[in-house]
Amino acid sequence: VQLQACGGGLVQAGGSLRLSCAASGLTFSSYHMGWFRQAPGKERELVAAISWSGVGIYYADSVKGRFTISRDNAKNTVYLQMNSLKPEDTAVYYCAARNYNPIWTSNYDYWGQGTQVTVSK
Repeated sequence: VQLQACGGGLVQAGGSLRLSCAASGLTFSSYHMGWFRQAPGKERELVAAISWSGVGIYYADSVKGRFTISRDNAKNTVYLQMNSLKPEDTAVYYCAARNYNPIWTSNYDYWGQGTQVTVSK
């Protein structure tokens, strides 16, 4: 299983980025997908998650109204649209896949390599 995340970068506060995660080696349409982040000195946290069908969606309170998770099962890809970015959003962002409910958990089965997001003041 490979999860390849990309789209990170340096952006000013208030700006936007779109992360993508391409999956291979698994039946993507059967897996829930999550985006996590880990800032220096902090624990990894679940930012957003989406069920295999796209119907179930979870957001952490810190990103509600600013981030949007979506998926395209035909392209085996999950996205994270990040708007109104804040310096506190700075972290390495990881995508992950999970085969069972619930989606709002840190216990995912497969992990990508991470992409750095840096938000300057």
